[in-house]
Amino acid sequence: MESPTRKRRTRAHVIADLSVCFVEWQALRCGYTIERVRHDYGIDLELKTYNKTGEREPGDVLFQVKATDGLLLRQGRNTFSFRIERADLRLWLMEKSPVMLIVFDARKTRAYWCYIQQYFQAMRGFDIGKAGETITVNIPLANRVNSRAMRQFSRFRDRISDQLEGLQHE
Repeated sequence: MESPTRKRRTRAHVIADLSVCFVEWQALRCGYTIERVRHDYGIDLELKTYNKTGEREPGDVLFQVKATDGLLLRQGRNTFSFRIERADLRLWLMEKSPVMLIVFDARKTRAYWCYIQQYFQAMRGFDIGKAGETITVNIPLANRVNSRAMRQFSRFRDRISDQLEGLQHE
């Protein structure tokens, strides 16, 4: 009698877990923490930061993490293209916290980031209502996810907090 096929852990599952661990490691190196979002509807992780005395800083940075074995990096280009779903983008653009799209290259154990709100704000004339079901984002190869990037993400968050605080005092 042939045994029934059981569920399998695929390569996609493995690299997805590796991508999250990679991002967590970079945050931990800065003394920060990462909270995994249990029910993922477009956000996978929340970055929590702390000051030099270990006090929690207000606000979070949100991450959507994608993993791939097939990141196509073309020689002579300083960006690579990555497709995102319009439904995800709609949510990300409404967030008050910075949203970072992280693309993990499992073959090279590297990750790259795109600050979503900033990216689309810089695209003059972009209309999400006229976009297709997927949208291409060009991510700079210089945007490597490392401890320096984690500290930069917290500064992005601080700028938003400062802007919101300024609005409250007006």
